[in-house]
Amino acid sequence: MASMSAVNSKNLMLFSGRGYPELADEIGKFLGVAPTPTSSYSFANGEVFVRFEESVRGCDAFVVQSMTNPINEWVMETLLMLDALKRGSAKRITVLVPFYPYSRQDKKHRGREPISARLMADLLKTAGADRILTVDLHTAQIQGFFDGPVDHLFAMGTLAKHVEENYGDRRLTIVSPDSGRVRLVERWADRLGGCPIAFIHKTRDPLRPNEVVANRVVGEVEGRTCVLVDDMIDTGGTIVSAAEMLREAGAADVVMATTHPILSDPATERLAAAPVSEVIVTNTLPLPEKARDLEKVTTLSIAPLVSKAIWEVFNDGSVTTLFGGLS
Repeated sequence: MASMSAVNSKNLMLFSGRGYPELADEIGKFLGVAPTPTSSYSFANGEVFVRFEESVRGCDAFVVQSMTNPINEWVMETLLMLDALKRGSAKRITVLVPFYPYSRQDKKHRGREPISARLMADLLKTAGADRILTVDLHTAQIQGFFDGPVDHLFAMGTLAKHVEENYGDRRLTIVSPDSGRVRLVERWADRLGGCPIAFIHKTRDPLRPNEVVANRVVGEVEGRTCVLVDDMIDTGGTIVSAAEMLREAGAADVVMATTHPILSDPATERLAAAPVSEVIVTNTLPLPEKARDLEKVTTLSIAPLVSKAIWEVFNDGSVTTLFGGLS
């Protein structure tokens, strides 16, 4: 006999980092696959140890890690998980990072600065990732930093559906907190039936170096419910300032819709005092404990969306069709 053939079946395995295991559990329920038992812990000096308790040989591996605080620890844990899978002979390794780490550092603003988002892509690739799944990148160009497939998922459908169901009978205006997000609000406006858009125009004060000062609202907002959209809320300064300006410009109501609730201090206090009726976020990141008590914060799950994308990747289907061709 000159050759031998074997019938191999695909085997999907789900792996969860310690950053936000509840999300991986929820994704697993939609897929009907429980996360693989894993031993993960940190030594006294901060070093991280990872070992999978089951064989991963020949599997289609999906590693879920939410890059929450402390972000550098979870980045390191993810790299070790990828290396363990590669050395354990996993057939294909996909890393799901709903919030891409260091995404705001995607270019050099001045000399002698790193392009940290590119470095993250290089690290993931070197560690063993064949593919990246992520949600609402800060800038779409980050897809080009990774030498391999990147499936860029959009939470807009999940967020916009909630807005439609709760505010669809009002006169809406979709607002960007700065001119850089105008393309995003245009997509939102199309999704919600062609409502008007607006943005906050910002200028630089020559007497305050490296500081951006918001000075006026551009667009139709008076007497309307303004849906203020962005990809993330970190300390909340920018988006809360935008909400205050919209109120001053005559907006009847303001609603915030954002994908990634980083909510670093003092974001919770700022949101609590902000002139908004609702802050809609997704669970790409866990809410900080202080924010869980805010009645105006509504958290929507991305697990159904992510699980569909994982299933398409596993079955060599099309992820793009989930978003009508958006990329």
